[in-house]
Amino acid sequence: MIQKNEIMNNFNSSIDAFLYWEKKTPGNPFLIQNFEDHQMTLSYSEAGIEIRKVASYLLKLGLPKKSHIALLSKNCPHWIMADLAISMAGFISIPIYPTLTSEGINQILMHSESKAIIIGKLDDFASQKEGIPSIPIISVKTFGGNTGKSWEDIIQQEEELSNIYLPENDDLRTIIYTSGTTGQPKGVMHTNGNFTKSSSIFIHILNLPKNPKFFSYLPLAHVAERAFCNGILFFGGQITFPYSLETFAVNLEEIQPDIFFGVPRIYTKFQEKILENLPQRKLSLLLSIPFVNKVIKKKIKTKLGLSNASFIASAAAPISSSLVKWYNTIGITIQQGYGMTEDCCISHTNLSGQNKIGTVGKALEGVKIKFSEEGEILILNDCLFKGYYKAPDITAAVFDEDGYFRTGDIGEYDHEGYLTITGRVKDQFKTDKGKYISPAPIELQISKNTDIEQICVVGTGIPQPIALVTVSSLGKSKSKDELFKSLYQSILEINPSLQKHEKIAKVVVMPEEWNVANGFTTPTLKIKRNSLERVFQPLYKTWFNTDQNVIFKS
Repeated sequence: MIQKNEIMNNFNSSIDAFLYWEKKTPGNPFLIQNFEDHQMTLSYSEAGIEIRKVASYLLKLGLPKKSHIALLSKNCPHWIMADLAISMAGFISIPIYPTLTSEGINQILMHSESKAIIIGKLDDFASQKEGIPSIPIISVKTFGGNTGKSWEDIIQQEEELSNIYLPENDDLRTIIYTSGTTGQPKGVMHTNGNFTKSSSIFIHILNLPKNPKFFSYLPLAHVAERAFCNGILFFGGQITFPYSLETFAVNLEEIQPDIFFGVPRIYTKFQEKILENLPQRKLSLLLSIPFVNKVIKKKIKTKLGLSNASFIASAAAPISSSLVKWYNTIGITIQQGYGMTEDCCISHTNLSGQNKIGTVGKALEGVKIKFSEEGEILILNDCLFKGYYKAPDITAAVFDEDGYFRTGDIGEYDHEGYLTITGRVKDQFKTDKGKYISPAPIELQISKNTDIEQICVVGTGIPQPIALVTVSSLGKSKSKDELFKSLYQSILEINPSLQKHEKIAKVVVMPEEWNVANGFTTPTLKIKRNSLERVFQPLYKTWFNTDQNVIFKS
């Protein structure tokens, strides 16, 4: 194991951490990119050469000090190297979600006043290109980039930067534009010290081996994935990237990472695949047989790529307790955590030996919590953001008089200090009976049904709430009549436990899944309630007045 205290005493930044490991373990693999038929591996030494050459090129652009440099790419080695090069040159990174439209990209570039942009791995840059104003562009030939200066030409032509900028704690490191389930994205300003602090806390709570492996697939433009990668860098570990969605499972199985981070929908997808190959009745039978159950559990964990994972985390949205319990039966423990862009992911988490299903765990080191009269969670920690970029009024509104950040989440502690999130302040809605409803706990109950992929409980302007759902692959394998009975049975089982005004009146089955492309989820797969309401609210009364209990929208 790594001598944690010894290393942390030496690290004041990500640049510090990288330089340390580059010198100590130059030949160790740092970044691994999967392709269709091969892998590209960059050692710490090889990555360091590229990072310093790109940093040198950025400085030669003659930009003002502390300029903002945008980064538009899916997860790949060049994302990590670009981020480090930007920091090494003394600039500030502006990560952009790779799924944004040209309009969304332009909005962030203009608002952030970005002076240049690095473009990496993308699915459809042709449709996004017009969103980029007339600023210097670096693109990566390896991923088909042919705009502006190529990364590869820079590596061939430039000298390595010798005068490396070593950031101070209070230096602005990045501006992260929130994916936004409501309203327009806001630019969250985080310092170098914030990321250093979050990484130090990860090191203290995670019992990882030396040079741990991490599989990076959730957007690096999101604070959580970036914080995990930053933590892995502090450990001197290696980060592997999948080639595509189609090769995701194979790539994950090959790497067998030491830590895995997912959102609830990923774990639902894993469950679907397992049950497709091994139906629940047969799985339960095999797990009931001594000795056989150990073999089955090991095979499943290995096939998923989780055989070495000592910490398997879920965050970004609530995960169903029934799903976590189901994974326990196959020997996989999912630790649910809680954090936000604004608190640099340092809030609460469950840990090995301290894991209470249904909660997001206990407060992490340095975290202080209080609750408003409405039950809203307010947080104070050592790595809170410094405000929203160019938005002083909005910034002032989200802090109370003691400097605590208003999270917008509603929650409560139990007698052991475990926090439960019970909803979002803005997600609450009022039926036409004048009763307020918090949808999150109801959604979690309904999501126990494995025929359901996504769910959003709504009810503004109608007497009782209704559940909008999309169907999972398991559900799609059933006949319409079977699916009707399954969904209706869920409502019959759940309604007795709900207050009278909370009881679900109808289930409406949507014809297509909600995703980033149709605007119904964020890049981190959180459902955008406002977008669903805007499109479907005019139909609520019609659905409510329909005789059927389960409605299939055409």
